[in-house]
Amino acid sequence: MRSSPDKEMSKNCHAWAARDDSGLLSPYEFERRGVESDHVSVRITHCGICYADVVYTRNKMKKTVYPLVPGHEIVGIVTEVGGSVGKFKIGDYVGVGTYLDSCRACENCEDAQEIYCLKGVTMTINGTYQDGSITQGGYSSFIVVHERYCYKIPEKYPPALAAPLLCAGITVYSPMIHHKTNEPEKSIGVIGLGGLGHMAVKFAKAFGLTVTVFSTSISKKDDALSLLKADNFVISSDKEQMAALSKTLDFIIDTASGDHPFDLYLSLLKIGGVLALVG
Repeated sequence: MRSSPDKEMSKNCHAWAARDDSGLLSPYEFERRGVESDHVSVRITHCGICYADVVYTRNKMKKTVYPLVPGHEIVGIVTEVGGSVGKFKIGDYVGVGTYLDSCRACENCEDAQEIYCLKGVTMTINGTYQDGSITQGGYSSFIVVHERYCYKIPEKYPPALAAPLLCAGITVYSPMIHHKTNEPEKSIGVIGLGGLGHMAVKFAKAFGLTVTVFSTSISKKDDALSLLKADNFVISSDKEQMAALSKTLDFIIDTASGDHPFDLYLSLLKIGGVLALVG
């Protein structure tokens, strides 16, 4: 089924939404925008759960517009495509991440850095479309998105595993690739072993890196070494363990969300090493 620009029709969408800062979710129905010529409609099969969902549903940044449908790690199947869409066809498995649109014309958008759009990116959760309407996320039955902000997922890749890659995955993968850390025999430190940290370890091992996990909790040791196959586990409050790693790491990715000092980690980097803060 294809739609033409002059026959856009909104459709009812079933969702789960928060109505106030309690964050409690309940059934909600609203109208999704119609499929324009360069948009696709995606029936959502899976959506990851991210701490951002808590942040927005509970109004922790004091800017939530209710009712709010969370969810920005979206995987689904294309059910409708606009007349000028060339990248996707009905039946394709696709992913939709943290943003739905941008100006598509500024220097950053032209350089495939849409997330830094000079006019402001349209976020999937609590974002604002150009017409002033508010975006609603992936805890819903379907979503409509410009084809530029939709990503093909291999048919045989489990959609439940693909969903978290749309936020947590790309958050650690992007700086690792940007700083050319994906080279075997390099060494990486991962601070924190939560949603972001465990993915950083998995990517790093896939790249063939030597991985050291830093944590304040000894309870994470078994997961780090036995489950995720990290090479080393260090309690960051242990001065002797930290001193033994002085100037040994090419790259450190800091995924910890709580307040913590950076200085003790900077001393572990080799000359020219990089610390990327993503927590």
